[in-house]
Amino acid sequence: MSEKVKQLPYEDNGEPEGLNATLTSPIAADGRPEPGKRYIVPARQGRAVRLAQGQRLKIINTYGSQVCDFWAFNASSPREFLSMEHLRTWLSRLTPVVGDPLVTNHRRTILTFLEDTSPGVHDTLLTSCDIYRYQKLGVEGYHDNCADNLRMALKAIKLRTAEVPSPLNLWMNNPVQADGSIGWLTPVSKPDDYVVFGAEMDCIVVMSACPQDLVPVNGKDCQPADLHFEVI
Repeated sequence: MSEKVKQLPYEDNGEPEGLNATLTSPIAADGRPEPGKRYIVPARQGRAVRLAQGQRLKIINTYGSQVCDFWAFNASSPREFLSMEHLRTWLSRLTPVVGDPLVTNHRRTILTFLEDTSPGVHDTLLTSCDIYRYQKLGVEGYHDNCADNLRMALKAIKLRTAEVPSPLNLWMNNPVQADGSIGWLTPVSKPDDYVVFGAEMDCIVVMSACPQDLVPVNGKDCQPADLHFEVI
């Protein structure tokens, strides 16, 4: 006779470990943007945006040195989301390029990569920074982080994520070295470089202007900067 399977208690991963202005500064109560209006993602904060199928999102690296942690969720079923594991398998490549579909954990296209004025150096390997990352780096107390920015940006528009998927790290320069190690280099993008994504389904995207200020992923001065975006 088979034994009864014991179900482990479940607790979702949607609560931030601390707070910043992300929670109280949505672009709109429901996250719907005004087409053509330019919005800011302040340094160290995040913003959530609702995209309708067919809309295009332009993200601008205003100062050229800022990494943007980027997520996308199916608007009707947020348990389906842009997945880096599935994307690498789908593309047989570490990073997407213009023309590539960006696929979900259900192996469906949620966005298409339409334009990129930068040299195309982005990252799909590294997870978003979180409070534990900064504790390991010696930070005492709370430090803004991308995982919490995701949680807060969604909560700001009355949504919640049960987990923190690995992001598409736009402009992050972390090459895999010949010996298998990962480099921590500065971005090679320049001021006002931008990327454009086209929505292939109604979705919710979240952008975080990465708060990392202890390693030079946001430039050699380790100073996070603002990003801008618009729906076109």
